[in-house]
Amino acid sequence: MFPESFLWGTATSATQTEGAARNSDWLRWEEQGRAPQSGSGNGFATHFAEDFALYADHGLRNHRLGIDWARIEPEMGRRDDAAIDRYREILTAAHEAGIDPWLCLHHFTLPGWFSDEHGFIDDKARGYYWPRHVAFCAETFGDLVAGWQPINEPFAYSAASYLLGEYPPGLLDPAKFLDAYRGMLLAQRDAWRELRGGAQPVATVHNLSPLFPIDDSLPAEKNTATVDELMWNAWIRADRDGVLAIPGRGAVEIPDLRECADFIGFSYYNATAVDRDMTFKPFPNNATVGPLGYAPWAEGLALTIRRLADELPDRPLLVCELGLGTPRDNDDDDRRESYLRESLGFVEDALGDGIDVRGVFFWTGVDNYEWTHGYNVNFGLFDRNRQPRRSAESVAEIIRARRVT
Repeated sequence: MFPESFLWGTATSATQTEGAARNSDWLRWEEQGRAPQSGSGNGFATHFAEDFALYADHGLRNHRLGIDWARIEPEMGRRDDAAIDRYREILTAAHEAGIDPWLCLHHFTLPGWFSDEHGFIDDKARGYYWPRHVAFCAETFGDLVAGWQPINEPFAYSAASYLLGEYPPGLLDPAKFLDAYRGMLLAQRDAWRELRGGAQPVATVHNLSPLFPIDDSLPAEKNTATVDELMWNAWIRADRDGVLAIPGRGAVEIPDLRECADFIGFSYYNATAVDRDMTFKPFPNNATVGPLGYAPWAEGLALTIRRLADELPDRPLLVCELGLGTPRDNDDDDRRESYLRESLGFVEDALGDGIDVRGVFFWTGVDNYEWTHGYNVNFGLFDRNRQPRRSAESVAEIIRARRVT
């Protein structure tokens, strides 16, 4: 059974629920025609109290939300008191609804001025402006926070922004990608320095995927090993050994990288096959592919949990994102319900085997903006009219029973 202390929750980001902030790099991206207009997101800014009540009614009493840096510091050194007060109002409403809020401080989007300073690639910007922002959030919101998930998916952000050209600044530069990934892992350490020692736990959010060569050819196997070094081994070695080893950048001993979080948190959506030409393909190859181009596969969550337990024994684990996206015009909630039940069954199995999994946060609560896919993909347990899907009721049943019935 799931323990009574198990953390059940939902996860969101600021831009996806509130829309792009006026001074953010993502709004620039939209204005350049590189992404659909986000508008006001899913209306969270006006419906947050209603959303919190929905989540609490379904047993989802933890919620990760984003504090949008571009809203509270729209210009370098100038903070917006109204935006700060509004976030405190939102966090207070969460407590009033019986929700424990967790804060994320960077979820893919940044203030335009910080991007102009070269963001996390630049050691000065990352080493000064970012810790200053984290310290301000800790002081300003810490009394209303149950936990922190300060940086969302360092590897995914670095790849999308600097290698694949999908997110701002839209580069196709392998060297800059490696620099950005290095900077993001150091930024996690910087956040830990500011947040550690408080009553609220700090979790990482690494995007993880079991990797398989697409065939038994040497190129496919080598490419899989290369991706594995980046997605898995780089941050694992940092956490376990205090060594930052970015492929192509050498290994540097940085002792305070070791265990720079209370929980090893991660997002899981799919497994990945790596081809001979370093392209990614769905895995398993006969599985149904969703609107984002991958095949949701619940068994991959079991593989992820068990690899983490093997690589980082005695470190508590937290599933920070778990969900299934479906096309807006053909929403298959039966598939979502089945996938979530099967996934939670694997979490239950891991607990039964003594693996310390502390909780699951579902992506997401209410359908929201899905980056370059706009509003064409549904991930929510609730639709944008705040109506619960059958998957929400199924999750609520599991939470009440404390087991996958």
